[in-house]
Amino acid sequence: MTKPSPIPRLTDIVEAVEFIDSEMVGVTFRAFDSDRRKYWLVERGIEIISEASRHLPDELKARHPDVPWQKVAGIGNVLHHDYERVAHDLLWHVVRDDLPRLVKVCQEELAADRAREQDHR
Repeated sequence: MTKPSPIPRLTDIVEAVEFIDSEMVGVTFRAFDSDRRKYWLVERGIEIISEASRHLPDELKARHPDVPWQKVAGIGNVLHHDYERVAHDLLWHVVRDDLPRLVKVCQEELAADRAREQDHR
């Protein structure tokens, strides 16, 4: 039995981060803190990222030990079950500090997969 490809999940993560980034361009914390729409969008994007990360193979995660994979997966549970207690500054920190590193790793994995595919042709 072949393992499912991580490509769809990596793509989901990259697309979610890119969508969040496009909505947050030029947004200050004060504006984010008072904009329920932006907060909801960021929250939903992080939920998608969290869920997609759960389906990535362990080998892929092992190649990137600098990414806190358990925290990436775990934040989805917090947002799902304790959403009313999540502070806006926590999501702000995730968007500003954590997502850029995560999307870089996912883009590297996608590029490596494309290169492997080219090598097999």
